[in-house]
Amino acid sequence: MVMLRSLAVAALTAALACMPAHAQSSRWDSGHYPNLPVVTQDGKTLKFYDDVIKGKRVLISFIYTNSPDISPLTTARLTQLEDKLGDEVGRDVFFISLTADPERDTPGPLKQFADAFGVGHGWLFLTGQPEDIRLINAKLGAKDDEIVLGNDVTGEWTRDSVFGDLDQLASAIRAMGPKTTRPGAPAKVR
Repeated sequence: MVMLRSLAVAALTAALACMPAHAQSSRWDSGHYPNLPVVTQDGKTLKFYDDVIKGKRVLISFIYTNSPDISPLTTARLTQLEDKLGDEVGRDVFFISLTADPERDTPGPLKQFADAFGVGHGWLFLTGQPEDIRLINAKLGAKDDEIVLGNDVTGEWTRDSVFGDLDQLASAIRAMGPKTTRPGAPAKVR
């Protein structure tokens, strides 16, 4: 019996290790995130953890505005997801597009990029000092073709793709409840 249990645990461990990154999740706490300054597409300076992540459910994508293909495709798919989620965006879940090219992606180009896609009020496009953005992106495991879904309240984080079934992605986001903030924690991203 003990041997059977050990074999089952070993098989489960091996199976989990072979799972694709987008199917794995982890628990990250507030100490995982650098609380560095970031700047929105509107030129407003925020603290990455305290003002952008804390107490919220978030979807984080990684972009650069001069990308000829992947960033516009990703953002276009995210606008379709935004439509599916409707008024939940900016209330229950917040979209964050974090630049991978902070030298070029200053607030002006980010604003033009966001406006070109007609994004709503619950979606921030962020830049900042190159070394700060690189550190944040490294902590999040930035990849052009992936998004990061997280719930700071529960500490649940996972990766996914916007190039799959958007209805399933919307369901995955909704399943990451509870809704936005910890009791008493104001929602700072609007």
